[in-house]
This record gives sequence, structure tokens and C-alpha cells, in this order.
Amino acid sequence: MARTTRRQHRRHPALRVLGAGASFILLIAAAFAALTLVIVPAVTGSQTYSVLTNSMNPHYGPGTLLIVKPVDADTLRTGDVITYQLESGRSDVITHRIISVTADQEGNRLLLTKGDNNSAPDDNPVTEVQLRGKLFYAVPWAGYVANWLGNQDRTLAGQAAAAVLIAYGAGTMIREVLRRRRTSTTAASTDTAPDAVVEGAHR
Repeated sequence: MARTTRRQHRRHPALRVLGAGASFILLIAAAFAALTLVIVPAVTGSQTYSVLTNSMNPHYGPGTLLIVKPVDADTLRTGDVITYQLESGRSDVITHRIISVTADQEGNRLLLTKGDNNSAPDDNPVTEVQLRGKLFYAVPWAGYVANWLGNQDRTLAGQAAAAVLIAYGAGTMIREVLRRRRTSTTAASTDTAPDAVVEGAHR
């Protein structure tokens, strides 16, 4: 009589560890992207702008996504990076660094700006009505995606991206929980299953 034991093929432990690690890294990356590109700008009332030129190299090169937060002009100081309208009421904006703070004859605050990569200051000082905000933080390369989507689609795309990232994160966690439960169940079944007996003649 020959006795054989049923055995279930299981993945190598190293492969399981690598798979879990990759899933964890993707989950963290998705959560970080959702937080920095969608959630924080929405909560703080910030606006996003894409860098198109080299005037702020090497810190903020083309393709950088700038998150600009509205601030009181009186709080700005030399060295701050601001986004301002070329003319009040127009959509065209520039993001440059404040190199000096002064005032006109009426006492109105004026901001003298310059691009980090430019040799000369900007032609005209920035007034309070032109100010769009102060740089909150920047995300390299993300501006290329924003440019591809276009200005009119950014709000909808941001909401869609947030939904996708949240769904992905939830799905990853659920899959991991289910995998661990299956592993535990399989291990318990293997430990308690009787040996299979196969009868047969031996020659």
C-alpha cells in the first residue's frame, strides 16, 4: 500500500513579500499624489499653475506644477515667490521672486520681482490688485499633465483623479486583506487535512 500526502503549491515567500511591498509603494504613491495635487489645493483654496518658461530655473523649470495660495500682500517679504497678473483683470500670469519691497507716493505697497534665471528685474513693479498668491509648494513634472488636460478640464480632471486614486487605494487594501484571509484558511486546511491513501500493487 502506498501512502501519498496532498500538498498545495504555494508561492515562494520572497515573491509574496515583493508583491506586498510593490502594492504598498503604489498605495503610498497614490495617496501622496491625491494629497498634494487634489486635496490640499482644494482645502486651502489654492490655485495651480504650470511653468512654461525657463525664467525660474533651476528651482522651478518647465513642467513644474505650482500650487499658489492666496495671501495678504502685507505678509510678503523679499525672497518670496509670487504669482501675479501682467495686468489686473487679465488671465496671463507670471511667477517670479520678490527682490525688493517698496511703496509709491500714496503709500501703496509695490513688489519688485525677478526670475531666478533672468539677468534683469521685471520691468514694472507688482501692485496688490495684480497679486494672485504666494507659492505654497511645487511638484516637478506634474505641470505637463495639467497642460495636456487644458485649463477648462482641470477641475473635473482633479475630481476624477481623486476618485480614481481613492478607489485604487481602497481596492489595494481590500485585496490584501482577502489575500491574507485566504492564506490563513489554506494553511489551516492543509494542517488538518488527512493523508490520502492510494492502494495499488507494487512491482
